[in-house]
Amino acid sequence: MVSAILYQLTRNLSVEEIKAGGFDAYYVDHTTGIWTQAASGAPFTAAYYQSKGDPLTDLFEDMAAEQKARTTYENLIRAASDPDVIAPLRFLREREIVHFQRFGEALAYVQSQLDAENYYQCNPAFD
Repeated sequence: MVSAILYQLTRNLSVEEIKAGGFDAYYVDHTTGIWTQAASGAPFTAAYYQSKGDPLTDLFEDMAAEQKARTTYENLIRAASDPDVIAPLRFLREREIVHFQRFGEALAYVQSQLDAENYYQCNPAFD
């Protein structure tokens, strides 16, 4: 959704607008196409995804990812001024909050099924 918003905002930019917005280096490589990268310019890589095969570790990682996404949407909302951009960003932020809650419920369920006194000392998938 964010890519679609960005495409709508950039597809009709003139070369002068691209240069004035500091978008010229990006434009040279990607025109106004969407190239997923961090605001710092680091390109997206699947290495950002984490999976340890431990249900507890993976659920905590999932919850952290939802919170990081929520924060990113909040930052985008603060930076945006167009109501047609802000509305879908708010929807996406709310979705991250719900995902965080669902992962929390899954974590509570997994923890309730463990027999170990201290389930943080073992990988419940194997131990």
